[in-house]
Amino acid sequence: MEIENFFYNKPFLIAGPCSAESKKQTLDTALKVANHIDVFRAGIWKPRTSPSSYNGPGEIGLKWLQEIKNRLQKPVMTEVANALHVEKCLKAGIDMLWIGARTTVNPFYVEEIAQALKGVNIPIFVKNPIHPELALWIGAFERLNKSGVTHLAAIHRGFFMYQGEVFRNDPKWEIPIKLKKEYPELPIICDPSHIAGKRRFIQEVSQTALDLNMDGLMIETHISPNKALSDSSQQISPSMLISVINKTNLKASKIEDKKGVSEIKKLRDKIDILDENIVKLLNSRQDIVRLIGKIKKETYTTIFQIERWNQILKNRNIEAKKLNLDKDMLREIFELIHKYAILSQTKEK
Repeated sequence: MEIENFFYNKPFLIAGPCSAESKKQTLDTALKVANHIDVFRAGIWKPRTSPSSYNGPGEIGLKWLQEIKNRLQKPVMTEVANALHVEKCLKAGIDMLWIGARTTVNPFYVEEIAQALKGVNIPIFVKNPIHPELALWIGAFERLNKSGVTHLAAIHRGFFMYQGEVFRNDPKWEIPIKLKKEYPELPIICDPSHIAGKRRFIQEVSQTALDLNMDGLMIETHISPNKALSDSSQQISPSMLISVINKTNLKASKIEDKKGVSEIKKLRDKIDILDENIVKLLNSRQDIVRLIGKIKKETYTTIFQIERWNQILKNRNIEAKKLNLDKDMLREIFELIHKYAILSQTKEK
């Protein structure tokens, strides 16, 4: 996949309201944030869950973005969900577009947008699909790239959770990290607004994203966030945006200090030894698992036994508590170990 990096600084900052609601609201927000960001954003067509929710101003909002672009000399962007949206945006001279999570999930929609962009190589940002399907995310980039779009970037906005805890969406940071490994040249920015769901967590999520060497941030900003017609709880005021920008620490991707490099190497050497021991222990565990599988086969015993699985989880949680380990981390590890234990027993002859 051919990708050209169009970011002219890092972190690349995008901000603006979730939805454009009026000319005054959109322009007032832009005037407050323009000097602190690279691109101004506003949703014109909003794919809301309920038809009774605010669905954006529609085509008239493009005129508001045009005025902001011309008056403030600032690039503008909005979301597109079909070919008609693309055509209207291109005609209005919108500088950049993004494809939302609800559109990324459908290859037919992405293909329609890709075809509408043929011969036009403006920057296109693609949000991750609602559920953590990396192949679906990558497929969207490939479809756009085949249509000649090389100015591509990813937006990590987190993934749907059936039962929300602290954040609105599960960050699952490992997914954008895998994407970066697949396509190191692809810029990835974070949408802390959709991950956090609450404005008080925007700073924390923004810092985590930059600590993970993401290329920038897209933050929903509204002149009067409490009065916003959509996603009011996750939008922040222009003054809070400036505070987040000033407080966020952009760390170097490489350690230059020689003493620091030396200390980290020593610690990583220790980790390598521990990892070797973990691999050997896992191999020994699998040997025992296979023996158990053989006995189960000979005695016509079912492979998966829920009582045993519950006992494993209970005992490992007790150990995690004693050692002050993250119980969720331990659960995920043992779910993976148990998955492959079951698979190895099903293959037992």
